[in-house]
Amino acid sequence: MAKRDYYETLGVARNAPEAEIKKAYRRLAMKLHPDRNPGDKTTEAKFKEAKEAYEVLSDAQKRTAYDQFGHAGVDRSAAAGAAGGFYGAGPGNANFADIFGDVFGDIFGGGRTRGGAQRGSDLRYSLELALEDAVKGTETRIRIPTLDACETCHGSGAKSGTQAATCQTCAGHGQVRMQQGFFSIQQTCPKCRGSGKVIKEPCPGCHGQGRVQRTKTLSVKVPAGVDEGDQIRLAGEGEAGAGGAPAGDLYVQVRLKPHPIFKRDGDDLHCEVPVGLAQAALGADIEVPTLDGRASIKIPPWTQSEKMFRLRGKGVRNVRHDHVGDIYCHVSVEIPVNLTPRQKELLEEFDRLVKEGGVRHSPRETSWLDKLKGLFG
Repeated sequence: MAKRDYYETLGVARNAPEAEIKKAYRRLAMKLHPDRNPGDKTTEAKFKEAKEAYEVLSDAQKRTAYDQFGHAGVDRSAAAGAAGGFYGAGPGNANFADIFGDVFGDIFGGGRTRGGAQRGSDLRYSLELALEDAVKGTETRIRIPTLDACETCHGSGAKSGTQAATCQTCAGHGQVRMQQGFFSIQQTCPKCRGSGKVIKEPCPGCHGQGRVQRTKTLSVKVPAGVDEGDQIRLAGEGEAGAGGAPAGDLYVQVRLKPHPIFKRDGDDLHCEVPVGLAQAALGADIEVPTLDGRASIKIPPWTQSEKMFRLRGKGVRNVRHDHVGDIYCHVSVEIPVNLTPRQKELLEEFDRLVKEGGVRHSPRETSWLDKLKGLFG
């Protein structure tokens, strides 16, 4: 007897997306499953047919072959396996949870979990750095509390000279199934807690845990150019895994301390440069700080506050490529304070002379006053 078209079997179009195929299969499986139709051979055959169609159409490679060559393009052994036994507890027979694991996993938040020891947890450490250390790179030592592998049992948790035995409750799978009617629920084995092993003679050093709490000191190499929030990964320096499983990783996150002079913006640095009233008016050569020493900038006459000067290539070398940022110097004209009577007298005379010159000496002030008059009449 010729096989029915797989798309026809599931009741979907040939261009149906994977989600629609899965939904159609789930609907048929709920309706045709032998647990809901005991002794009905016709329904059992339809269920096998639907399962075979789903296993082909849910696999991208098999689906492509089927679309090109029909049933002849699909692996016969895969089809035979799909049409084989599907209930019962013996080898080669899949129970309800096996058949619907991938379908119900999407509904209930993930598929089945495998037994065995779990990899250790990753750790995070916040490392505060001065701006100079972040820009030039440094090597520092840190101390972190962590769960480390027990040196007595080397992480196995078993007493020296013994070893963990296979859990008899779950047969080493770390998972057990509870079946009630139509539904089968898989959960962590209560005996071995998912490891698949039981320790009959625990290690006295770690009481069978395979891990002990300790503080370890690590050396961290900080590359030049790191910025706020960058992470440095130290592989295998996280928590040790239970039962001798691999350790997790340590992620060192960079935090920059505030700098008294510079503010960082990516690869660029910004600083404020105070300039005296006479220097701003007459012009001057001023020394400004950089991370490599000092540099000089020329302040032209009549420089106003917030004027910005750029020192090219004096910023930060990017940690990922060779680009070097700049330093931006923001001028801040400093007004004299705590004046003596003589200084006040001279300043008042200077102000009078400036006002006599009008717009020639104070273009911004004159323009602002004109706007004010126009606004208020």
